[in-house]
Amino acid sequence: MVTKNVERHVADLRRRIEAANHRYYVLDDPDLPDAEWDRLLRELQELEAAHPELVTANSPTQRVGSTPSAKFSEARHAVPMLSLANAFSDEEVGEFVARIAKETGDADPEFSVEPKLDGLAISLRYEHGQFVRGATRGDGSTGEDVTANLRTIKSIPLTLQGDAPAVLEVRGEVILPKAAFEKYNAWALANGHKTLANPRNGAAGSLRQLDPKISAQRPLAFFAYALGEIAGATLPATHSQTLQWLRGLGLPVSSEVSVTRGLQGLLDYYRRIGERRDALPYDIDGVVYKLDRFDQQRAMGFVSRAPRWAIAHKFPAQEASTVVESIEVNVGRTGAVTPWVLMTPVHVGGVTVTRATLHNADQIARLDVRVGDTVIVRRAGDVIPEVVRVVEGERPLDKKGQPRHPAYVLPTTCPVCGSAIEREEGEVVARCSGGLFCPAQRVQAIFHFASRRAMDIEGLGERFAEALVDFDYVHTVADLYKLTVDDFVEMKRRADERDGTVPETVKAGKVATRWAENLVTGIDASRNATLERLLFALGIRDVGESTAKTLARHFGALDPLMAADEDALKQVPDVGPVVARHIVHFFAQPHNREVIGALRERGVHWPEGAPKRSSEGPLAGKTVVLTGGLASMSRDEVGDRLEALGAKVSGSVSKKTGIVVAGEAAGSKLAKAQELGIEIWDEAALLAFLAQHPANA
Repeated sequence: MVTKNVERHVADLRRRIEAANHRYYVLDDPDLPDAEWDRLLRELQELEAAHPELVTANSPTQRVGSTPSAKFSEARHAVPMLSLANAFSDEEVGEFVARIAKETGDADPEFSVEPKLDGLAISLRYEHGQFVRGATRGDGSTGEDVTANLRTIKSIPLTLQGDAPAVLEVRGEVILPKAAFEKYNAWALANGHKTLANPRNGAAGSLRQLDPKISAQRPLAFFAYALGEIAGATLPATHSQTLQWLRGLGLPVSSEVSVTRGLQGLLDYYRRIGERRDALPYDIDGVVYKLDRFDQQRAMGFVSRAPRWAIAHKFPAQEASTVVESIEVNVGRTGAVTPWVLMTPVHVGGVTVTRATLHNADQIARLDVRVGDTVIVRRAGDVIPEVVRVVEGERPLDKKGQPRHPAYVLPTTCPVCGSAIEREEGEVVARCSGGLFCPAQRVQAIFHFASRRAMDIEGLGERFAEALVDFDYVHTVADLYKLTVDDFVEMKRRADERDGTVPETVKAGKVATRWAENLVTGIDASRNATLERLLFALGIRDVGESTAKTLARHFGALDPLMAADEDALKQVPDVGPVVARHIVHFFAQPHNREVIGALRERGVHWPEGAPKRSSEGPLAGKTVVLTGGLASMSRDEVGDRLEALGAKVSGSVSKKTGIVVAGEAAGSKLAKAQELGIEIWDEAALLAFLAQHPANA
């Protein structure tokens, strides 16, 4: 039986250990000798071993990592995690400041400024001061739940200090400090382990380990820089004051955060941090400017998935020179033909690179890159290696003083399928015309076809798509519908043997088939498709979910769409001449039509009928914006219901918006709707309206 004295002593030990962690990892001001910290932790471990009912997920003893996971589960962000627009010059920053000054009426706006940390964006969720979940950014709306790994990072408080709100989502960056990176690599080298390529990759890779014990071995750190959902607290009026408030709760915030005014203040900060970049204890790739006042942030709003009140000012990429050994081309999922160079290995921006992109034929012609050339390579955005220029004085010459190697010419046929490589007038990218037929595009075409928002074949991920293509089971997406359980089991056996990963159970003669049965069931279920899902799944260039939905509504059936010319397609809302040309081109290819015919022959069908016009229904002509979470149904379901009633569902609030549906934790969109006087529905009002107007009425 646990006595009150034991409970109080355990709570006190945890408090003292976490306070020592905060001073050591966050404040860099330790006040407890290592031996004393070790003694406190051992005492806590002994008490928890004696009284296992007292163990909690947020105990300091649990930071070593829990049981390995088979995979990460999805974590939906209550408030989307946005990305930032980039500026690469003083002029672009000047335009950013001028736009803010004009739209807010503040001639000298104040900004919160901070280093742009080079790690992995993370959201931490606290409830009543206790850490309950952490997730990666993902696509901004949904990330991966990496809570177990985040608990191993000692600079992340498991319990907040002071008066914590009921709900607090903190956004920030998980990084691998430079000293920790060097120390880990030295240990890995000495113990025969694989070293990390650079601190950024080290942070991302460490956090995405399925075994939290591996994450615990990597000395990661965290810095907070923004908020997500919050409940039960009154925020300060500015971003900089909010960061101070987060510090008071025990969350680490970069000591380089500051406040400045106007364009000159921003540029002075950029140069000051740039001069100290190499001396900082962590990698950065620029600085971030955020309009400090929240009321001004709300006035500026958002564009697409980025705030208009913030921008990242990137540092020039690091460069190095090397020699071109050959020039090749890569064919992507959309058929884009990208030239690249294979070069003598060179260390750039913290990693060794052997390949660099040349982007397109125009870039090759401008640079006149040839085999044997000495070139300057940089990592664009400090990530993607690219060739910047040729060192002409180093070009190898023959005895007559002429270049030893000829100018490079982009091939006219696809090196993979032999189809013609075409380049539309006015476009810089050349493309293979092989479409669904080209093997180079096949893996990604299958993966995209099976994805959740396309045909939704659960379990058919990229790894299986690769194996299906590699072992010649699938030539087009239509071939998915003739696969059997035996095909999948045999495919996996061959893949495991090739990769040297045959499970011990298989060696013992026990072959699991449930996963294969589930896959075949999922494929079979996808035979009942909607036209809009099929159109999106086919991977027609520039036809995303929204355009696919519009096309399905406009034509009502596939055959009239396949027969439509560019003029007919341009009559469709939101379809311009470029998209119309791409649709016509796709359906003009015989092999694409053959795939569609094969899908029909193998039982894939989609309801077809008269075109559904969005001009009908009680919401005809209304633009509706959804924001926040809904308890009764998903936002996709709500969007479908509203569109069936004639509405156009948009992602941003403007003067043209007719209605904003605001669920739980509605953020800036709700605030902007209130400022513009737009009609606002809560979930109850939405459900009442839908009850009065059933979709099939």
